[in-house]
Amino acid sequence: MDRTTILKTTAAVIAISQLGLGLGYLLAQAAFNGLLGLSAAPAWTAWPFAMLGARFLALGFGMLLVVRDPFANRGWIQAMIAVQAIDWLATMTYLLAGTVTLGQVATASFLPVVFIVGLVAGYPREADRPQTAGFAN
Repeated sequence: MDRTTILKTTAAVIAISQLGLGLGYLLAQAAFNGLLGLSAAPAWTAWPFAMLGARFLALGFGMLLVVRDPFANRGWIQAMIAVQAIDWLATMTYLLAGTVTLGQVATASFLPVVFIVGLVAGYPREADRPQTAGFAN
């Protein structure tokens, strides 16, 4: 599998997960948290969860842009690498502190690392820049 295929596949999987999380937190916060085995949150948390959902949707959209044109959307790749690193560090911090269980964090205990590896392995290099026809003056 070539680097571009690795990158596009990784970005597509991330896009699906981000869009799913976004819809879950935007439209059904309590039900979504229940699926994760989290205790009921106060009613006011629907507000920041809705805003979180919007950000998940934006990141999912950014990954779809990467699938379409990786070189032109390197900033989205860089942002997602940072997001996944922070997500994994936060997950491990709260998991090791006993705040959440492995069952609650589920794939968040390993998927960020997998996503980072795929994004870094396929990151577009200067040689990947699309060639455009130029006009001489």
